[in-house]
Amino acid sequence: MITWIQKYFQHHFRIIFAVLLGGVIIAFVFTIGAAPGIGNADRRGMVDRPFFNYNLSLQADQQRLMGDAGLSANLRVGAMAQLDGEQIQNYAFQRAATLHLADEWHVPAPTPAEITAQIKTLRMFAGQDGQFDAKAYQTFRDNLKTNPRGLTEGDLVRIIGDDVRAEKVQALLAGPGYVLPADVKTQLVRSDTTWTLVTATVEYSAFKPEITPTEPELTQYFEQAGGRYDIPPRVVVESLEFSALNYLATVNVTEADARAFYDANPSRFPKPPEPAKTDATTPVVTPPANPAADFAAVRAQVESTLKFDRAQKEATKAASNISLAMFESKAKTAEALAAFLAKNKLAAKPLAPFARDAAPAELGGSSEAVAEAFRLSKDRLTSDAISTPTGAVILFWKETQASRKPLFSEAKEKVSTDYIEGERRKRFIDLGKTAKAELETRIKAGDTLEKAASAVATSSGLKLETKTVAPFAARNRPQDLDYSILGTLERLEKGQVSDMVFSGDKGIFVHAADKQAPDLSESNPRFAETRTQIASYTGRIGASSYLSELVEKELKKTAPKTE
Repeated sequence: MITWIQKYFQHHFRIIFAVLLGGVIIAFVFTIGAAPGIGNADRRGMVDRPFFNYNLSLQADQQRLMGDAGLSANLRVGAMAQLDGEQIQNYAFQRAATLHLADEWHVPAPTPAEITAQIKTLRMFAGQDGQFDAKAYQTFRDNLKTNPRGLTEGDLVRIIGDDVRAEKVQALLAGPGYVLPADVKTQLVRSDTTWTLVTATVEYSAFKPEITPTEPELTQYFEQAGGRYDIPPRVVVESLEFSALNYLATVNVTEADARAFYDANPSRFPKPPEPAKTDATTPVVTPPANPAADFAAVRAQVESTLKFDRAQKEATKAASNISLAMFESKAKTAEALAAFLAKNKLAAKPLAPFARDAAPAELGGSSEAVAEAFRLSKDRLTSDAISTPTGAVILFWKETQASRKPLFSEAKEKVSTDYIEGERRKRFIDLGKTAKAELETRIKAGDTLEKAASAVATSSGLKLETKTVAPFAARNRPQDLDYSILGTLERLEKGQVSDMVFSGDKGIFVHAADKQAPDLSESNPRFAETRTQIASYTGRIGASSYLSELVEKELKKTAPKTE
């Protein structure tokens, strides 16, 4: 297994980690310029900012710091998990501090066996059972054949080796942990108490009281809403459109072009499904891979997609040429721009005013175009060429409308809807309080929850559906158990009924039919197991706190002085 892993790392991992590292650098390097301790890449008047083994004033060191940490994090959390920029930055800083301690404490370089063991723990290469899966690795490798950039094997081994050393330092910092017996007992009560529950559920959607607000009620609600109904700032622009459809006739696509495009983007063109077999006795045989046949099956789609992509580029190029010509003509007033458009036989189309969160259809829903529109003003009347899903556009500023509070008549319909929904929910909650009190009274009198729920349904008009949950403990709870039910257990004793809790569009009452406390003696094997778990957790928290403090002190050494 070790030889197999090493062989594939040497020959096939260059592309995969280039994709991961490139993505991390692009996503995060530009977010760290404003972060504590990191400046821009302009060397003029730059002051060096040493941070352990890095200089935070150098863009190359920033990229190395964030790139290594980003790749390390991606390998650990897997392809499906996502970390935001702040998480990656914190991880990068603490990782650098940990490796600095590893150097100071002379933690040795990892052995090949340790690196191999580390590889087999990475979630990036784990199967559905959480174990290292060669097939998952093979599939992952097959999907990364189109990226020509890559890391060297030395880079990969260095990052994984650093992670091995960092884990050794963190284990030393965490220590054995310290846990009070009372903490263990509290956790055992929380996780090992056995519950037998009966729930009563009422559908909120079925609760439809008659609510007819008066004009004064709606007016008062509107006046007390603060800025809830304010109309956000909107921009008024005209759009000079360059549709990709107008350039399709000028685009030529050869057989070789289409095949190269298909080979570079196979996931965009899945093979059509095979027709269903009518004879159930005929065994299903998976045909061998045939790229030529797969391409032939989707050739028309590939060619049309490639033609449109190229037409879109032509449209963007044409828009860029016009934008450049407009700039060179020094047309800086509305009148001069109108004259330029007329001279070139171009016509801009007015768009209805729109807000930042409402991209008009004429812009293809492009958030980039909307953002560019809001950068325009009386001092910058035109945008550069902007690519859109349908081609490209140049925008011309006409007006920016400030945020304003609408008249009551303008917002009356939405105010009425919100008022009715708010009143409906309030009445539902009040009815829930009344229902809970009646349920508890009847249960104390000897009724089961099922019988009590039937009586409450008659008196309140609520239809309650009851369900018995088999005995369980929180640490092995049923997979389909609603989390809102678990949230009631902290405050629930045997025989009690919880307040009505909301879960989606349902209200739920929880009755603790039985509650069996766990064995809290130190002779219970679960006591020692839980103590170890808590100690490990508190140890990690302590190690993280120490590293955070170390990072903060290191950053403060060279932090820019404020006036």
